[in-house]
Amino acid sequence: MAGGSTKAVVAALTANLGIAVAKFGGAFYTGSTAMLAEGVHSLVDTGNQLLLLLGMRRSKRPADTRHPFGYSREIYFWSFVVAVLLFTAGGTVAIYEGVQKLSHPHPVTNPIVNYVILGLAILLEAGSFTVALREFRKVANAQHWWSAVREAKDPVLFTVLFEDSAAMIGLAVALVGLVGAHLLGAPALDAVASIVIGGILIVASLLLARETMSLIVGEAASPALIDAVEWRIRAEPSVADVRDINSVHLGPHDVIVTAAVDFEDSVPAGEVERIVARIIAEVRSAQPDVRQLFLAPTSFVRSSSAPA
Repeated sequence: MAGGSTKAVVAALTANLGIAVAKFGGAFYTGSTAMLAEGVHSLVDTGNQLLLLLGMRRSKRPADTRHPFGYSREIYFWSFVVAVLLFTAGGTVAIYEGVQKLSHPHPVTNPIVNYVILGLAILLEAGSFTVALREFRKVANAQHWWSAVREAKDPVLFTVLFEDSAAMIGLAVALVGLVGAHLLGAPALDAVASIVIGGILIVASLLLARETMSLIVGEAASPALIDAVEWRIRAEPSVADVRDINSVHLGPHDVIVTAAVDFEDSVPAGEVERIVARIIAEVRSAQPDVRQLFLAPTSFVRSSSAPA
């Protein structure tokens, strides 16, 4: 789903860049703190998309002597950086601006300008969100969305989805704050909206950081993939038993699998080598995500009877 990830990121980048320019223009023209917080939010999101594209590009570099298993994990690192930036640059600035306006409130001028900008921003964000959601559903299948996020190995899709979701909620909060400040003559509501937007960004960043940290530490492949690998190994007539199957995702589509395999004692060592090579080739052909498969020929104790 690398193509789907790229499509979602590019859609979000295009939307956020245009929205950021419009929001900052509206904030400086009308003096709305909530609009300024939303402008910072969109600017941070734009930077995040660029970092995700950078991570996707760098993760495709081939293995070398310093990194013999390649650079696939870089996409996990850059996704974690995005989560941190969403907290530090997005949430913190929004809360700070809101607190500052609560201390020194001033009315919002020309609110109609902000309404128009927010309306356009909602349309653009909705388009970006639709693309991200459609690509995410292709991966999630029939799973509940949170279960799909927990099981997902491609952080790009759920990062964009979280960002767009936070953006949609933030826009709704900004709109409510502006309407309240305008109709009720209460500038404090605009400041409160900015603080709430900051809180939304912090919650989104913490959720993203939690999920990407788990990927950085190393998550196992899906049970379905492991079952498929085990089935192929056991299908070999000369295999007596398979144990200790372990796996780890180095990237969304880069899995290492190891297994201890007990061959029948009658199979010569040279034949074992040929069988192992054939199993590895067939597994990698059937399961492209399995980039490395290590089979360790060993001998298991097949009888638990104790000597008399």
